Amino acid sequence: MKRLLRKMSLKKRLWVSFVLLTVVCISVTGTYVSVFFSREMETQATKTSQDTLSKTAQVFDERLRNIVVSISTLMMGEPFQSTMRDVQALNGQDYYKRLSQLQTPFAQMMLADQSIDSVLVHTPIGDFYPTESRRSTVDFVETSLNALIMDTQNRWSTLWVRGHDEELFNRGNPVISLIIKPLFDMTLPDVYVIVNIREDHLQELIQAHLQEGSLRQLVVDRSNRAVFSSVPAMPGSGTQLYEKIGSSDRGHFEYVSESGNPYLVNYATLGMNSDWVLIGYQSKSKLLAPVQHMRWTILTIMGVCVVLALVMSSMLSELLLKPLFNLRNLMLKVERNHLDVRFESAFEDEISQVGHKFNRMLQQIGELIEEVKASEQEKRKSEIKALQAQIDPHFLYNTLNTIYWKSEMEEHQAVSGMIVSLSQLFRLGLNNGREITTLRQELEHVAQYLNLQSMCYPDLFQYEITAVDEKLMNIPVLKLLLQPLVENSILHGFQELPHRGQIRIKADSADGLLTLTVTDNGIGMDANRLQMMLNGPETERTSYALSNVRARLSLYYGNKASMKLESEPGVQTAVKLNIPIQEVMNE
Repeated sequence: MKRLLRKMSLKKRLWVSFVLLTVVCISVTGTYVSVFFSREMETQATKTSQDTLSKTAQVFDERLRNIVVSISTLMMGEPFQSTMRDVQALNGQDYYKRLSQLQTPFAQMMLADQSIDSVLVHTPIGDFYPTESRRSTVDFVETSLNALIMDTQNRWSTLWVRGHDEELFNRGNPVISLIIKPLFDMTLPDVYVIVNIREDHLQELIQAHLQEGSLRQLVVDRSNRAVFSSVPAMPGSGTQLYEKIGSSDRGHFEYVSESGNPYLVNYATLGMNSDWVLIGYQSKSKLLAPVQHMRWTILTIMGVCVVLALVMSSMLSELLLKPLFNLRNLMLKVERNHLDVRFESAFEDEISQVGHKFNRMLQQIGELIEEVKASEQEKRKSEIKALQAQIDPHFLYNTLNTIYWKSEMEEHQAVSGMIVSLSQLFRLGLNNGREITTLRQELEHVAQYLNLQSMCYPDLFQYEITAVDEKLMNIPVLKLLLQPLVENSILHGFQELPHRGQIRIKADSADGLLTLTVTDNGIGMDANRLQMMLNGPETERTSYALSNVRARLSLYYGNKASMKLESEPGVQTAVKLNIPIQEVMNE
């Protein structure tokens, strides 16, 4: 291979290099982009599906729980209890009286939940049910529900029956049945409360949280049977699908159907019936269809770029090969720091123009060397702003995430308080666009942050900002120094703490230095090891908050500022910042 390359002309080597470079770069970039987007889309789809599934399962469980509560309320009422006493005594003489007394509780229960299709209380002295419903001619003992009860041999108190045709009344709606033994002082044989729940109402709960797309949801039991009789099973599903679910409560996996189609599957067990599982599935091929289109686009771009590489390599080889040697020699001298060389030529061709540009470039390099020195201060300001920009989104994400979940739990008063505190926090943090603030505003800023976090975690910690000498309150300091430190205490110091945490903030001065101290009684850390890591290379740093504050102090104050760590795990951990009092940045 080397001999072949040596025998090639420089023009051919340039041609081959351009083609190979183009093909390799586009291939690597295209492959990376394709794989990255495929995984990202799959991850996001799985997360979105799991969130939707969890919300649906919560709503579905809540509906079933309300039905159980309604039935329990019915059974605890005096009409039902009087009926049970008649059943206990096998007294059927007051059957119609009890039937009439139960009409109001029946009506209240069905009015409280519109998804209840019908209700029947089966007893040895007769069946009790809402009289506005037409009773089927089929006796209860002849129904499939009674057969199911006999099969289970009464080893239950609450029995959920998957979808079937309604048998007790002449309604004809597909229903899911709930069979409950009565709440009474003693066990009464052959007494059951049967509640038929409309399938279409429960199916609407599942469909209500689905957005447009390929995601589908259904409820199955752990015996590979659909709970809703009107809903088909997952396409191409077999026993292997339900073996992956097993007895676990929730999770996700990729499943290849018997027909060879891949699916992304999420599942969650229903709290009211652990034998029922809510499954969400979507076709992976449909989800990743845009990626396939992107791959063909990349191949087309690759072909166009290869053609352009062939044309460009031929043109450049003709223009650059012969006259470049002189210019190359000058460049070699420049590499040895001889910046006083200049290109000279009696010709006015393109290479001469390049040579004159080369002369101009050398002149500009000299000017840039001087400009770099003058711009060093501006670079330092830009680095400070970039580091501060890393703090703000980090805190904003954590706070808004907490507000979101409190909103989901309908804690509206707490959400309002947090939003007010957050607005005050940002007002102080923005500081009218200035990087330097006063100690007074910095303390007020961290107080707002601690107040906000204490609203999020009311029992996690308490804080104290000790009284500060009024003479120190107007000292200029770099903003956002204290907030990352107290955030570090909350997130890492108190998470595994068995008792309530304590944060104390103190500010004092000595020998021309302002000392800011943040102390907590958290789980602590290896202070010596962390101090060494903070002083080491950037890649070795693991503490985001501490390394960020340490870098900002170094960029602004240089060696005049310092950070000191002290820790006795479980007793006290302290971070001390020493800042020159007279150091002020010109904005």
